[in-house]
Amino acid sequence: MLQPVNRRTWAPSGCTPVQRSWDRHDRLSVIGAVILSPTRTRVGCCFDVQRKNVKTDDAIGFLRRLRKKVRRPLIVVWDRWSVHRSAEKRILEKGWKGIEFEQLPAYCPELNPVEAMWSHAKYADLANFVPDNVEELNTAVHASLDDQAHDHRIKLSFFKTAQLRL
Repeated sequence: MLQPVNRRTWAPSGCTPVQRSWDRHDRLSVIGAVILSPTRTRVGCCFDVQRKNVKTDDAIGFLRRLRKKVRRPLIVVWDRWSVHRSAEKRILEKGWKGIEFEQLPAYCPELNPVEAMWSHAKYADLANFVPDNVEELNTAVHASLDDQAHDHRIKLSFFKTAQLRL
């Protein structure tokens, strides 16, 4: 949303800090993946940003693009969001080859490395960021996620945050 996440602010002693922002509810939706190589030596990130809510067709399209990028059999581990469940059902009905699905336990975002990726973008890179419009927010989100995609230490930390051994 165009409403900032306040992390830290300051003001002169005795004055209340004020951060001005619009009361707008424009938003971006992001779908993404943290990719681990079969040898567990390489970690990658892949994401799509869109102006509308992510729906089943968007999740299927994202997995189609991910398969083309990775060009290996996939094991997709995702949470129990209804969009994910319906995308899984439709993909299995279509008989896609080289793709398996696993579900994370319900209500366990701390086990999901992608949640760590979103948290880092939202609470570290974009903290106190007040965009004037959706385009500015889109640019900042892309910059944050691109930086994460190129920083091996950060990508490894997503698995450590989720307490997953590599």
